[in-house]
Amino acid sequence: MTTDTVVRCAIYTRKSTEEGLEQEFNSLDAQREAAEAYIASQKSFGWVCLPDRYDDGGFTGGNMERPALKRLLDDISQGRVDCVVVYKVDRMSRSLLDFSKIMGTLEQKGVSFVSVTQHFNTTSSMGRLTLNILLSFAQFERELISERTRDKIAATRRKGKWSGGRPILGYDVVPGGGRIIVNEKEAERVQTIFEMYLDHQSLLETVKALDERGWCSKAWTSRKGEPLGGKPFNKNSLFKLLTNVIYIGKISYKTEIHEGEHPAIVDAELFSRVQRVLKRNGVTGGVQVRNKFGALLKGLLRCKHCDCGMVHSITKRGNKRYRYYICYRAQSRGWNACPSPSVPAAEMERFVIDEIRSIGEDDDVVSETVKFAREQTQTRIKELESEKRSRQTELNRTNGILKDVFTQGNDSPSLDSLARYQEIIRLGEQRMTEIRDELLVLNRQLVDAGEIASACRLFDPLWETLNPREQCRILHMLVQQVAYDGEAGTVAISFHPTGIKSLGQTLQETT
Repeated sequence: MTTDTVVRCAIYTRKSTEEGLEQEFNSLDAQREAAEAYIASQKSFGWVCLPDRYDDGGFTGGNMERPALKRLLDDISQGRVDCVVVYKVDRMSRSLLDFSKIMGTLEQKGVSFVSVTQHFNTTSSMGRLTLNILLSFAQFERELISERTRDKIAATRRKGKWSGGRPILGYDVVPGGGRIIVNEKEAERVQTIFEMYLDHQSLLETVKALDERGWCSKAWTSRKGEPLGGKPFNKNSLFKLLTNVIYIGKISYKTEIHEGEHPAIVDAELFSRVQRVLKRNGVTGGVQVRNKFGALLKGLLRCKHCDCGMVHSITKRGNKRYRYYICYRAQSRGWNACPSPSVPAAEMERFVIDEIRSIGEDDDVVSETVKFAREQTQTRIKELESEKRSRQTELNRTNGILKDVFTQGNDSPSLDSLARYQEIIRLGEQRMTEIRDELLVLNRQLVDAGEIASACRLFDPLWETLNPREQCRILHMLVQQVAYDGEAGTVAISFHPTGIKSLGQTLQETT
């Protein structure tokens, strides 16, 4: 017996882990083959297999955050599917709540559901009861596996062993896993980051310093060969690094701290000092929170005539507060020392924000901004190249002096002189490394018109949703200096050479 009705069947397959997916014939293929055979057996009823594959490899059945499942549900909503076929019920979901939502969608669209290895009919009350029983056991099994996994991780960490997870900066995971070893180059960088935080006393300022050096988070390659990590630091990722007890040779599990098998790469005293500063800043908010009146241009605005900074000031008149930026020279030497000693704060801030907003609206302005940003970058590159040559000459000269001392039998200098020469070489090589790092960042961060337009498109809708601290952070990331010339009535905004790219990346993360 045959029918003219066509039943379009979509096959959904899932596997919880990525293990074995690289094989030529894997678990997903086996599930699909069984489902295709079942559909072929129903050919007389008009069943046909849709060519689209809905395969979720490496995704848990405990939630609905699966790309293929979302695509399948979208196709069902569009009326492209008449029947969903799975190998087993738990391939679709291991959660009763999620499965009930899926079944509700299927029933609403008149789509049937078939499990190849478990025969039931969802149109009858007995079939729905059978389905719920099967799902209850599937959910129980998933929760039991989760509990066993958590118990294993807890036991492993209490013994001080590495229990897996994302690799962290400063350590490498040994082949096969189960243990971490020190990466000497990254370890030095981690120690420097801890010291930089103590110098800056602020997460945001430290992030800016790390961006200037081009330092990023741990980069590694997944089992699939995909490059992961290696992203610029932000406030959250830096905080996680600074509070990670792994760096002092310990392992954490929830609130417990245990001695680890791996060596420490940060001195315990340095780690404790950083924690004290973080704790103190957790109450005070750190450097940026002292700007409690939301002075967006604090530290950016300068008086061009006097070549000095302009400080934020509050004046009270009755119950109202008025904010101003005041020339530091006028404040310290008298109001007559500057031809334009003050400017209303809100008006100046609004002008700067409007200027940034308008950048992406005019092609000529975008072109000028690109030109100006590139000129800034090229100027800085030339300065660094010149300093690099000068430093290299000085290093060669100092190394030549020491070589003459030890190879040509010249009169031996004093120990103080030798120590001084060695210190000159150490500082010179350290500065050369910093110059190379900065040059690498500058060459990588050259902007184009598209990046400026994209950053400005993101800037405008998001600006009003940010709190004053975030607004201040965004401005300091983007703007290098705002020069106010009261006599001429002009305002000149200088951008950081790498500010546009940093702004675009930050705003994309925010969205």
